[in-house]
Amino acid sequence: MPFILSEQRHAGVGAAFQRYWEYLERSRRDFPRSAYSLATSAWYYNADDHRCPHDAWLEEVVLSETASGARHEERSTTLRIRLLSAHHDGHIELSYPKVLRYRLELDPAVAGHRDWRYDEFRLTEDGNVLHEIEWWSTSAIGHWVIEASDVEFAWKPPSSGAGCLTRQ
Repeated sequence: MPFILSEQRHAGVGAAFQRYWEYLERSRRDFPRSAYSLATSAWYYNADDHRCPHDAWLEEVVLSETASGARHEERSTTLRIRLLSAHHDGHIELSYPKVLRYRLELDPAVAGHRDWRYDEFRLTEDGNVLHEIEWWSTSAIGHWVIEASDVEFAWKPPSSGAGCLTRQ
């Protein structure tokens, strides 16, 4: 039941966001704190804010599995996404501390993922965060769905200008 992804926006952006905000408010008590804070922040969906992921470019995805137990049989999957901000003046990092499921699709990958277009946070029936992300160029080229215990956000301004470009 997506709210603000591409297909839902065709019926009207304002109405789509209104339904999304109402869903978030109804689900407030069930959402993990960090994901709820991110989804309802005033800046996350504001493309003028440099921390907003809209139009950001993928730089890195790190998927890791940590192990514990006598035979390292207890496994936990984490995922981290690093984006170059749309304004090219910093990095956005999204971390998923305990990933339960994920699906990362890209077609075609001729020029990479291109722009992070739309995304939204929802809850699964089990109370986990479902983060759905669309990647676009001149048309849809990628679709990611990540189910996790929560999602954490970090904004990384450039350290002495290294690693960020100036958009021309």
